[in-house]
Amino acid sequence: MKLLRAALLATALSVAVAPAAGLAETPPGVLVVAQNIDDIVAIDPAQAYEFTSGELVTNVYDRLVQYDAEDTTALAPGLATEWEIDEENKAITFTLRDGATFHSGNPVRPEDVVFSFKRVIDLNLTPAFILAQLGWTPENIEEMVTVEGDNTVTVRYDGDFSSNFVLNVIAARPASIVDEVTVMANAVDGDMGNAWLNSNSAGSGPFVLADYRPAEIIRLNANPDYFKDGPNVESVIIRHVAEAATQQLLLESGDVDMARNLTPDQIASIDSDDIKVETFPQAAVHFLSFNQKSEELQPEALWEASRYLVDYEGMTSTFLNGQMEIHQAFWPEGFPGALTDTPFTYDPARAEEILKEAGIETPIDVTLDVINAAPFTDMAQSLQATFAEAGINFEIIPGTGAQVITKYRDRTHEAMLLYWGPDFMDPHSNAKAFAYNSDNSDDNYQATTTWRNAWAVPDDMNEMTMAALAESDPETRNQMYLELQERVQENSPIVIMFQAAYQVAMDDDVEGYVNGATSDFVFYRLVTKDGE
Repeated sequence: MKLLRAALLATALSVAVAPAAGLAETPPGVLVVAQNIDDIVAIDPAQAYEFTSGELVTNVYDRLVQYDAEDTTALAPGLATEWEIDEENKAITFTLRDGATFHSGNPVRPEDVVFSFKRVIDLNLTPAFILAQLGWTPENIEEMVTVEGDNTVTVRYDGDFSSNFVLNVIAARPASIVDEVTVMANAVDGDMGNAWLNSNSAGSGPFVLADYRPAEIIRLNANPDYFKDGPNVESVIIRHVAEAATQQLLLESGDVDMARNLTPDQIASIDSDDIKVETFPQAAVHFLSFNQKSEELQPEALWEASRYLVDYEGMTSTFLNGQMEIHQAFWPEGFPGALTDTPFTYDPARAEEILKEAGIETPIDVTLDVINAAPFTDMAQSLQATFAEAGINFEIIPGTGAQVITKYRDRTHEAMLLYWGPDFMDPHSNAKAFAYNSDNSDDNYQATTTWRNAWAVPDDMNEMTMAALAESDPETRNQMYLELQERVQENSPIVIMFQAAYQVAMDDDVEGYVNGATSDFVFYRLVTKDGE
């Protein structure tokens, strides 16, 4: 088996450099995927915050409760088989699954749950805010999450929100449970294993991380002791292939089973009975934003005019066809409380009138950061052309996903073309990202679009966001989120344009691939290849 795996890895490596080598098919029992994975900054669940790293974490780790491959819309048992809710005392007690083990062979213990949550809070890296919403701090975390018995753990929370919100938080990526014994054996200089977990794994999920090299390869091997059905393939190899054209060539030549980043034109050009295309609605919304640290980007009239300078129909009917739909609100269509109104259309004359009435002098020169991959560069070029009609001149600055995202987090951009997906399945996730920023100071880092664009959100909008979080009546709560979306839609430096639809081309014999609405819902556990 070791010799076979070495041979498979060598085959995968040759694919990247010799796509025309003439291989007829991928190895049996191995799913080979061509994908742009250069957005990954970190893979430690306490730090991972990018789309591709979310996919990796989901397939390698488990949570107490989680959305799973069988139904990505329903919360299901994970490492906990049952839970008891005490809403009055704001506590949930989880009973852990008997016999669950980590990849190391160590048993999954209540102590591992306590350690995992404490580790996220103590490290305080990018996604820590998701768990910190429950009122958890380094000072109180050991009181908020406690072992109650041989196989139970109690989670307490401090906040005006329902238990359903808490469960959605516990199902989020940073709530992944890690193997304390293994992690701490690899800790260095008090980092709680962070450096080690950014190139290794310590989970209990359906796959074991066998190899990870940034912007090169991810290899996942099946966990034969997983407590649910599958995995049905021996391993998954994800090769970094940045160019969509190369991905198509590899798929059509049989060197990969799946191509994850083809353009609509490439999808349309596929002419083979051996290749199929599946479309998956996505929760990601795509937007153009202006950093409020730049004085010339602060006028509200500029924000309003920008909404009439996007060629929504032109893009979705051509190069974005099949990949995105027009959507102008921060909560995606298909979820309760989503605003589906699209009041803005491409109208450069209206935009010029708005700028003129406000006394804004043009031309205005603005740098626009964009991920150097399709379809983002095409979107940037479209925006460059249409905004120029009103005297707003974009200088496009392409970069890798990691470069662009890092710059965004540092608030050093001027304009940014990017996307956002919910951190967990609750409208507060996006409301906090697009409609809340109570402290805009540089030293108050927040993983939100508002803070990253240095937008000091009005106090009443901040208050409404928190009131919606606390509202117990579902209908009233949805109405509050609709109003928040309307306000952001009408007047903010964040121009929401599209909602993603994701097309994946794959060999016709591949079945069982699951791609839910977010990157946390990409599952390889049920994948089969014909005859296996």
